Amino acid sequence: MLNVRLSDDTEKELLRYCLDEGVSKSTVVKEALEAYLVQRRKTKSAFEAGADLFGQEGSGSKNSSTSYKRKLKQKLHAKYAH
Repeated sequence: MLNVRLSDDTEKELLRYCLDEGVSKSTVVKEALEAYLVQRRKTKSAFEAGADLFGQEGSGSKNSSTSYKRKLKQKLHAKYAH
């Protein structure tokens, strides 16, 4: 069992809807919650939507950000080694 507190305005609107449609408040809330949960399962997070693109700008390498410091040290050492 679940109890939900609604604002006065939301409860009035829900009651009007239920009277107009001839359905119970429980039925409307169950259907709305089921629709919400289905939509949430379908919706990807920003990370999930772009996961195949992250870390591959230009080079195509997925570890560029983790190896950047090492690569920079190597280039500086090669440039300034006497």
